[in-house]
Amino acid sequence: MIELHFRKKLGALDFAVDVSLPSRGVTALFGRSGAGKSSLINAVAGILAPDHGRIAVDQRVFFDSQARVNLPIEKRGIGYVFQDARLFPHLDVAANLRYGLRRARGPVRTDWDSVIGVLGLSHLLTRRPHLLSGGEKQRVALGRALLSQPSLLLMDEPLASLDAPRKAEVLPYIERLAGEFGLPVLYVSHSIEEVTRLADHLVIVAEGRTVASGELADVMARPEHSTLIGRHEAGSVLECTVAQHNDDYALTTLHFADGQLRVPRVDLDPGSAVRVRIQTRDVTLALSRPMDVSIMNKLPGRVVGITPEDGPYAEVVVDLGSSTLRSLVTRESCDRLGLQPGTPVWALVKSVALDGRGISKRQSAAKAASPLRAVAD
Repeated sequence: MIELHFRKKLGALDFAVDVSLPSRGVTALFGRSGAGKSSLINAVAGILAPDHGRIAVDQRVFFDSQARVNLPIEKRGIGYVFQDARLFPHLDVAANLRYGLRRARGPVRTDWDSVIGVLGLSHLLTRRPHLLSGGEKQRVALGRALLSQPSLLLMDEPLASLDAPRKAEVLPYIERLAGEFGLPVLYVSHSIEEVTRLADHLVIVAEGRTVASGELADVMARPEHSTLIGRHEAGSVLECTVAQHNDDYALTTLHFADGQLRVPRVDLDPGSAVRVRIQTRDVTLALSRPMDVSIMNKLPGRVVGITPEDGPYAEVVVDLGSSTLRSLVTRESCDRLGLQPGTPVWALVKSVALDGRGISKRQSAAKAASPLRAVAD
């Protein structure tokens, strides 16, 4: 368990953190710029000292104001990947990576060959940083952090400085981290697309305070968080399994707890676990099952909540049974359809809305729970 319970006065901001997080998988710290996300992980790293409170990882105390404990940065056993790679320009990739090995203080968790293999660095080892792309630099920075044998990895918006192609290059490597190395990750981002692709647990930070914390799907399902996430970025997350492919139409059928979805072809084998993000703006509601429409994904459910917003919109939460979908509709449509809690509806989702940006492969629970076998370099 990662315990973060502390206070810090930062200028006009009264910074307050009060969360307990799982010491496994990826926990995303999400919020707008200036919300306090970087300050939070800097306190975990030891860069920023709280005024009072307690920080502990798996009962190892990093900071405790009452006990007068404040471990220095180098004794916390933390890997840190910044927004910029911060590689040593006079060293080649191999030497930058070996610097991580020299900083190792704790038990051996990751070995050289595995890190090189997982991050695809073997062909880069003799290059200097100025010959690397932005995505390659971040992969090297990530490898260096992993080779320092951390018990916790902090990532402060590591993709923020990259363009879209470079982000697409690096994201699959980050996705593999927790599963391949059994290492807990605190991942800072203001991109909800990154968060829903990578995270298992979600913490929303606003004005220096942790305003929500929980499993990703649970936090995303709460309409009261829409203003913090962004009206047009808010949505639902479904854990699915690849069922079959239709090569004639280049479509894939995904199964989830309450039915199935037809989506553009996903290049994964049947049985693969995937996560699907469905934005509120991509869900349409009907009182009866439409027949003569092009939309293939038609899911029966029941309205469980309606939240009117400023302006013309309202957000409707639909219970599918084991999961929920959220739909952004006009308040006029709510009145015209007579929507209220308990109303049976059909939720309609266009297949074209579920492209590759909203679908990501998931590590199996068994794999994610067991760290990679460590081999000394």
